[in-house]
Amino acid sequence: MLIVIGTSLGGLQALQVILSGFSKNFSVPIAIVQHRHKSSNNNILIDLLQEQTYLVVKEAEDKEDILPGYVYLAPADYHLLIEVGYFSLSLEAPVNYARPSIDVLFETAADSYAQQVIGILLTGANHDGVKGMTRIQARGGFNIVQEPTTALCPTMPSAAIAAGVASVILPLSDIAPFLQTIITTRN
Repeated sequence: MLIVIGTSLGGLQALQVILSGFSKNFSVPIAIVQHRHKSSNNNILIDLLQEQTYLVVKEAEDKEDILPGYVYLAPADYHLLIEVGYFSLSLEAPVNYARPSIDVLFETAADSYAQQVIGILLTGANHDGVKGMTRIQARGGFNIVQEPTTALCPTMPSAAIAAGVASVILPLSDIAPFLQTIITTRN
């Protein structure tokens, strides 16, 4: 099983809320695309997220194995792709004006993990993630969309809801407890 999360404007705060809600024994790997400038310092973002969780937060590396209990962050200015069991990084053109792109992460996760992937789309200012959630849904995966009224910028979650790709719509504070519950029942 794999959880993929996409976010943009307001994402740091949203990710901090979600990651702080996981217990020490939460073992499903998580891959995250957070839109940010290509010259941003990943170490600062990693440190801010690590302060909120028991899980290990790190930058994903090319050909790195995907391990349980880890939170992997897409490096700035690289697409993060999912292969069965490991990551790939790409410098292909931006998608939806973004590199890393949420759609690229979600689509490759859906192709590799099918019904074993859970996609989560959070606050953001564009439509990145909708195509990826469409692929997750088509492959039998499960999609969680942040309730737009709880998002700093509701554009991204609203686009996913309008496209009909949300399996469930939840307030930000309810996402981590919901995940803990469905992971327990799926295993």
